[in-house]
Amino acid sequence: MPYTAHPTAVIDEGCTIGEGTRIWHFSHIMPGCVIGEGCNIGQNVVVSPGVKLGRNVKVQNNVSIYTGVECEDDVFLGPSMVFTNVINPRSAVARRDQYLRTVVKQGASIGANATIVCGNDIGRFAFIGAGAVVTKEVPDYALVIGNPAKQTGWMSEFGHKLKFDADGLATCPESGQQYQLSNGRVTRTS
Repeated sequence: MPYTAHPTAVIDEGCTIGEGTRIWHFSHIMPGCVIGEGCNIGQNVVVSPGVKLGRNVKVQNNVSIYTGVECEDDVFLGPSMVFTNVINPRSAVARRDQYLRTVVKQGASIGANATIVCGNDIGRFAFIGAGAVVTKEVPDYALVIGNPAKQTGWMSEFGHKLKFDADGLATCPESGQQYQLSNGRVTRTS
């Protein structure tokens, strides 16, 4: 077995799990999902049918990843954060054919107890603060906080708030990587 799973985890037939992935207590991996190499699936996590997780995705405890969600490589999902997959759920109305797609792009981090309303993609290396409620698309490198989530700054790939000078340049204090802010978008330049 190329992955490890706690004896209390439920792994349904028909899912794909990459080498080196660890699945912890009381988690349920459902048929038709794809989990990449080197992922960590915490306790009490549900990965629903059709979900795709890239390599090195870290899913903390008590997260449900519903059908329609895709996480690219190196994504962090904080404890008890929430994804939705139907915009207008009703108990008495079947909407399984109306699941909206949500993509969490490479390197993004979603803080504890945050909620991502379906259909709103999260940009590369974006940082969603704890408890935020995301109701619109989040750009690459954006820092968003609050309810509803509002952008308050920009983050480096190493998770540090970027301070841009008058020329729109910033340097990550940990990595030394340089970034350019131009026309409301951030790109890494080195």
